[in-house]
Amino acid sequence: MLTTTEYRLQRYGKSLSLGALPGIVYLLQGLRKKYTRLDKPYVLLSKDAKFPVKCRPNTSDLDVFDQIFVGREYRCLDDVADVGLIIDCGANVGYSSSYFLSRFKQARVIAVEPDPHNFALLKDNVAPYGDRCETICSGVWSHPAGLVLSEATFGDGKEWSRTVREAREGEPAMMTAIDIGTLLSRSGYDRISILKVDIEGAEAVVFAANFERWIDKVDNLVIELHSDECREIFMNAIAPLAFSLSESDELTVCKRAA
Repeated sequence: MLTTTEYRLQRYGKSLSLGALPGIVYLLQGLRKKYTRLDKPYVLLSKDAKFPVKCRPNTSDLDVFDQIFVGREYRCLDDVADVGLIIDCGANVGYSSSYFLSRFKQARVIAVEPDPHNFALLKDNVAPYGDRCETICSGVWSHPAGLVLSEATFGDGKEWSRTVREAREGEPAMMTAIDIGTLLSRSGYDRISILKVDIEGAEAVVFAANFERWIDKVDNLVIELHSDECREIFMNAIAPLAFSLSESDELTVCKRAA
């Protein structure tokens, strides 16, 4: 258990990377969260987000915000140039999409998120970017299938750990799966500049089959691999391709030579 002084120092240290005004807002919202009962989303700022983002109290949203805007999880992509299409698989509440839209000012983002509660906040957070961002409430899969939100607990079970599975025989589907090839073909782009994948283990399905028609059209790929099985399947899928590989925090980073 952190003492009050340790808590304040921790929050202050995190706030420094956000910029002056965003850092102050971050500190104030942290104090509100600690000393008052919040029941509505509150606003956070970052120098890496053109517009404010909303954060739900008592959820994993603040953890995601810290990963993306405090720890700058996607800094591994900051050197990528001439970015056109970005596909954000597992977009959660839209922080990664907001980061990409702010960082790559000419890019268009397709953000895919299966959980309807996360998706509602995702839409709010990317709305200021207008038609530069398309949002889809679905799960990314390797083939056409009806999906449902899984009842199994994944990871810590919080909002950032929602998973999907195929609907069983006779079970009504909650959504129709979308595959990356279809997202690309209907986007109007020839290639995917950045493919971000954080789909809580479903990468084992996406990279096990039917990826051959689109994988060679990806220039940069960042993925969080959630098990040894997922890593083996993914590495086998990209083995024939001319990617240079590196690790950045929890991400495996794949980039094509210029």
